[in-house]
Amino acid sequence: MDPTDTGADTDVRRRIPRTDAVLRDPRLLQAALRLGTARVKSAVHRAQQRAREGAVPPDAVADTAVSLLPRSAGGLRPVINATGVLLHTNLGRAPLSAAARQAVQEAAGPTDVELDLRTGVRARRGRTALAALRAAVPAAEAAHVVNNGAAALVLAATALAAGREIVVSRGEMVEIGDGFRLPDLLVSTGARLREVGTTNRTTAGDYAEAVGPDTAFVLKVHPSNFRITGFTRAATVGELAPLGVPVVVDIGSGLLAPHPLLPEEPDARTQLTAGAALVTASGDKLLGGPQCGLLLGRQTLITTLSRHPFARALRVDKLTLAALEATLTGPGTPTGEALTAAPEPLRRRAERLAAVLGADGIDARAVASEAAVGGGGAPGVTLPSAALSLPGRYAAPLRTGPVPVVGHLEAGRCLLDLRTVPAEDDDRLAGAVRAVGGR
Repeated sequence: MDPTDTGADTDVRRRIPRTDAVLRDPRLLQAALRLGTARVKSAVHRAQQRAREGAVPPDAVADTAVSLLPRSAGGLRPVINATGVLLHTNLGRAPLSAAARQAVQEAAGPTDVELDLRTGVRARRGRTALAALRAAVPAAEAAHVVNNGAAALVLAATALAAGREIVVSRGEMVEIGDGFRLPDLLVSTGARLREVGTTNRTTAGDYAEAVGPDTAFVLKVHPSNFRITGFTRAATVGELAPLGVPVVVDIGSGLLAPHPLLPEEPDARTQLTAGAALVTASGDKLLGGPQCGLLLGRQTLITTLSRHPFARALRVDKLTLAALEATLTGPGTPTGEALTAAPEPLRRRAERLAAVLGADGIDARAVASEAAVGGGGAPGVTLPSAALSLPGRYAAPLRTGPVPVVGHLEAGRCLLDLRTVPAEDDDRLAGAVRAVGGR
């Protein structure tokens, strides 16, 4: 026996409940159904160890085990996006609408994703989602969906231009994020790039001189994460359509029709109407849907793309199809609501939160702020907003709290921009701030 052991220590250890007894707690039985028995048992063992170390009393083992359990079996944690960036890539870009979330839940079990229930034979995969996409963009003869925006462009280049040339402006040879550069992406498909024009000026004549028998298509890429101003010139789709080869336009941000707040952001309808043969875009940006890549355009080209062997490797699952269709046919999206939110209600919300938290002794102030679209959309566009200003020391504890809140630091203050926080989350936001202020 260890001579350092005391009778009190031994007594405490004897009072620690057995694992099987703790697991009979109704809260832990319910948690096992949600998280699995192994994860719940591990939490119990950690709680028992804390009791042995004297960190918690023996009769609090079950409560401690419950507190150690995650909300779900997955590792991703839901956060409150108070950054003021509507489409924050690090936070998963567009939050899904309630309709899309419900559609995902319903599609989680067996579905008719490739089955015609009426005839009992195989049907086209995701046919209702594709029909909804075509209905949203009537200028498109056909549509196809892949797993992200870059994949849409890669599929087009692979199926249409492998071993041939793609004519593209030097001013549109962009880096799309995380070090992925458009030239490298396209060359990896086996296509050759024919660069024309200069960084700031490329005319329709530059494209015309480069087009030849080996040209697969002309590519226009929206420089979605930067702007070139001053002495500039870019050829329009209308100027390029008569060149005799398909014009492929990567609009990037997924805007399907013109938006009054984003007059310089290209949209699928306008590009197709102007003569584009194919438009590629992302579904998880301004469209406000799940991560996916959209291809819209001529029936012949879409058929070629969808039947290419590479299309199988890029196809989306039933959950993405369900969320996409609900986004297209359901009510407005959180992204759309945040984009069009009026500044005055945002200011009133900030003032109310500042008053409520100030009454608790927290240094909270309502301040004007500027939000951004983000996600490579609408570069340079700022949206007038309002924010809750807190001491800078709040930033890290808010990120790591039970309800993670992500804001941004400005002039030594932690700003929580309310344009990206739904009004129904104000109470949760206030609770998270109080939890930090009470430490």
